Amino acid sequence: MNPVAPKEPIANPVSPADASAIFARNLSWLFLFIAVASAALCLAWPHLVSANSLNAHWPDILFLVTCAVSLCLNLARHLPRINVLVVAVIVTIFGGAVEMIGVQTNLPFGPFQYNRDFDPLLFGLIVLPAPLIWVAMLFATRGVARLILRPWRKVTSYGFWLIGVTATLVILTDVALEPFGSFAHHYWIWEHTKIPLTWYGAPLVNFLSWGFIALMMLAFTTPLLINKQLSRKNVPDFFPLIIWVLMMVVFSGAMAEIGAWRGVLVNGVITAVTVGFALAGSRW
Repeated sequence: MNPVAPKEPIANPVSPADASAIFARNLSWLFLFIAVASAALCLAWPHLVSANSLNAHWPDILFLVTCAVSLCLNLARHLPRINVLVVAVIVTIFGGAVEMIGVQTNLPFGPFQYNRDFDPLLFGLIVLPAPLIWVAMLFATRGVARLILRPWRKVTSYGFWLIGVTATLVILTDVALEPFGSFAHHYWIWEHTKIPLTWYGAPLVNFLSWGFIALMMLAFTTPLLINKQLSRKNVPDFFPLIIWVLMMVVFSGAMAEIGAWRGVLVNGVITAVTVGFALAGSRW
């Protein structure tokens, strides 16, 4: 009798969920590559075109869009895509509505107006990509906060700490954003206030308002951002940290271009301290 040949082991097929996660991962890294390229373009573009050119600001818009999209795709690796989409829509609409209210009433940020030279304006009030700033900042800072708080991720109050640290990082990121958007590129213009203490024209109430609005957004969206599928693999996710550092580099580069070295120094300290805490937390 001929011996029966052993059957070859059948490879485990890739489940649709795993295939979707792999696709989202590859696509997120593709957008990260585009974000890095657009960040380099943001830094080089002022040397290539006139500051008054109509094409002077499209690299900034491309960078903002790719940052927001790549962060959404990265979240889709760990969460249901519908959850990520719903959160992104909520943050975009909420952020855009708050910006429009702020332009019309000076609340809650203080007296400012968007530069009307950057047509078209959304509803004639704010520049079109403005709502995406909230998506990029909130998703990036929340990811960085998760790295910082990894040693305490099993603590009962972890969720509250995550919201608080994220809001704090939003404030610190806005400290870098304001000189970039108003002082360096003039996307919006701050008007004089009764309180003379400002940061490149932005009143202190502006930064407190960014933190408070971030808290409100997280209060509504956090249930959708919780991964309810337990996994033994709890590896640190450095993707949001990379995007956040890219944002800080672009902001600092624009300020260095106009000689705003005080802002560059503050941004450098914020970036170094935050990255240090994030890397220390990621070791746990």
